[in-house]
Amino acid sequence: MIDLGLSKLAIIGVVALVVIGPEKLPKVARMVGSLYGRAQRYLSEVKSEVSREIELDELKNLQKEVQDAAQSVKDGVENSISKNLAEVENAWHDHGEPLIVATPDDLSRKAREFRRKKLVRNSAVPGWYKQRHGGKMHVTSAAARVARFRPRGKSTASFY
Repeated sequence: MIDLGLSKLAIIGVVALVVIGPEKLPKVARMVGSLYGRAQRYLSEVKSEVSREIELDELKNLQKEVQDAAQSVKDGVENSISKNLAEVENAWHDHGEPLIVATPDDLSRKAREFRRKKLVRNSAVPGWYKQRHGGKMHVTSAAARVARFRPRGKSTASFY
């Protein structure tokens, strides 16, 4: 902007006083001030619009880059899936061997083995030994233990 010092403003004021006259000088000064304010507001609006347009262009470029990257990732995934699918189909058709199907005898044998292994895992101490020596046969809840060891008789507990 224009560099106006105090001495330059004083010279401009004296010249305006002589040229315009003392009666019209306040009106002209107000009009010049309002015009100067309007010009400043207009310039700030233009600057903000230009900066918004620049930011909008940057955002559009960024959006385009992100869309291109997403499309390339999508194409890569689709290509790898189609390639793997083709390999699986080729392997399926090339072998021509029937799949191994489990028979009911195989399933029952597996079930028996599973039950036997589970029994061995879960019963390290036999049940008859637990009963004879007072071991826990099953888990009881806290409420069941309290009820088991609560003295019998008059119930004097009240919850008022």
